[in-house]
Amino acid sequence: MTERKPPGIPFESWVDKQIREAEARGDFAHLTGAGKPLPGGADTSYDELWWIKRKMAREGLSVLPPTLALRKEAEDALAAAAKAPSERIVRKIVEDINVKIREVMFKPPPGPPLGLKPYDVEDVVRQWRERRAAAG
Repeated sequence: MTERKPPGIPFESWVDKQIREAEARGDFAHLTGAGKPLPGGADTSYDELWWIKRKMAREGLSVLPPTLALRKEAEDALAAAAKAPSERIVRKIVEDINVKIREVMFKPPPGPPLGLKPYDVEDVVRQWRERRAAAG
């Protein structure tokens, strides 16, 4: 539909004419999903961001508030520290996440509260040593 609406013709009738001609040409005959219900079903309420949410789900993306993202990062950091090959790497992982936690503690971003405090590096290293001794 690259034509421009001719002057003097009401917009609605011009659009109706375009649709009618496309239908006559068979442009709508073989559309994907023809005859099937719209995804999401009729029981859901309208969401203005439906297309953004669908695209993010399709591409495996998620967006968390900064504090929740940091909580997840802190959880992942502890898991990485537990699997670290050396004490030096354990210390580096925990110290790096502590820097980020302290930044958020002193300048909280919008969103839910962080609910974390910096980890005790020596305690994490002690736990790492114990797990390592028990495993090997």
